[in-house]
Amino acid sequence: MTLATWLSLVLVCLMGAMFPGASLAVVLRQTLNNSPLHGVVTSISHALGVGVYALLSVLGLGLLLQQSPMLTKVISYAGAVYLLWIGMQGILAKPNSGSAHADLQTQQTASLWDAARDGFMIALLNPKIGLYFLALFSQFIHPGMGLDAKAIFVLTIILVDGLWYVLVSLVLSRGPVLTWLKRNQLWVERALGVVLIVIALRIFLT
Repeated sequence: MTLATWLSLVLVCLMGAMFPGASLAVVLRQTLNNSPLHGVVTSISHALGVGVYALLSVLGLGLLLQQSPMLTKVISYAGAVYLLWIGMQGILAKPNSGSAHADLQTQQTASLWDAARDGFMIALLNPKIGLYFLALFSQFIHPGMGLDAKAIFVLTIILVDGLWYVLVSLVLSRGPVLTWLKRNQLWVERALGVVLIVIALRIFLT
């Protein structure tokens, strides 16, 4: 894989990672509700989930999604149910109790395992990621692709996706941004819940 090809791959990966959606909402929710570490863990596990689709693509198994509409639907609906579950948790969130400064303190309510699970499942239960690979990454995959090129392809996708969301979670956990989010935590969490439910309903209706 030439340097020019690799830089093109990085650009396409970054464009995909930066597109706002359920993944961003889940990373934000874990960072806001628990801690920056939860956000980082969610980001890394999400990248690993995306890496599964990257690996399937270089192995040629990604074509199954394109050729099996039923499989795509099943995975999509499973993902939609998962989004509904997380979204309802956000909508049903209750105000933090405690001192007047409680809204500026991290109220950890989930384990790191919960954060890892959410990040991985949001990526894995999104077959559109697999179709995204088929549509945009096919130019980087060819029959004569060596093992080293395949490894670079998969690792690049994992690293770009993971680093982007780690950066997002760290930016959101610093300075005035965090202060504003914490002061409005209840409404932000409910808004994120609504976003996730809307995304889930769109999946069911398409």
